[in-house]
Amino acid sequence: MTGGDNLSVRLASSLVLAPLALAAAWIGGTAFVIFWAGAAVIIGWEWIKLVAPARDPTPWRVAGLIYAAIVFIAPVLLRADINNGFAALVFLFAIVWMTDIMGYAVGRVVGGAKLWQAVSPNKTRSGAVGGMAGALAAGIVIAAWLSLAVLPIAILSVILSMVAQAGDLFESALKRRFGAKDTGHLIPGHGGLMDRLDGFIAAALIAAMIGIVHGGFAAAATGLLVW
Repeated sequence: MTGGDNLSVRLASSLVLAPLALAAAWIGGTAFVIFWAGAAVIIGWEWIKLVAPARDPTPWRVAGLIYAAIVFIAPVLLRADINNGFAALVFLFAIVWMTDIMGYAVGRVVGGAKLWQAVSPNKTRSGAVGGMAGALAAGIVIAAWLSLAVLPIAILSVILSMVAQAGDLFESALKRRFGAKDTGHLIPGHGGLMDRLDGFIAAALIAAMIGIVHGGFAAAATGLLVW
C-alpha cells in the first residue's frame, strides 16, 4: 500500500470512528461507560495476545490489565464532570487526532531525520513537529470556541501532543519487543484498536491527572480546561 493510499485509509477509518466516539461522549452516562468498557476489553485481549510469546507472560498480562484499565478510567473520569466533561473529551479527541493525522502527513511530505529509528523507523522528527503544530492549532480553535484562556490551552495542547506521541512510541516498542507489526486487524489502516488508541490512552491518562490535581476528582474536566 502506498503512503497516499495508507493516509486515505487512515482518514476513512477516522471518519467512521470519530463520530462513534463523539456520539458516545455526547450521550454520556451508561452508554459512554459501556463504550469505553468495551474498548478496554478489546485492548486487554489484544495485549494478552501480543505478549503471549513471553517466557513468563504473567507480569506482562498484569501490565496489560493496568493499561486496559486506563482506557476505561481516564475518559470516564473526565466525562463524569457535569460542567465540562463533554468539552474535555472533544478537546482531547481533537488533540490526539490532529497529532496523528498531521504527524503522518507532514512526516510523509517533509521526511528527514527519524524520531527514534530503533523503535519506529517510519516516524520522523518533522512529523513530530507537524503533529504538535496540528494539536496547537486544534487547541487554539477549541479555546476560542469555548471561551477558554488561550495560553494555558495552547501549552496543554503541545504537552498532550507530545504525550500522545510518546504513547505511540511506547506501543511501537512493545510490538517490536514481541515481533508484531500490529496488535490486530480490527481497523483498516491502523491494525488493532490498541494501535488506534495508543496515543489517546497516554494523553487521556495525563489529562485526567492534570484535571484531578487542578480541579479534584469530581471536576477533573474543569480542572483540565479552566485556568
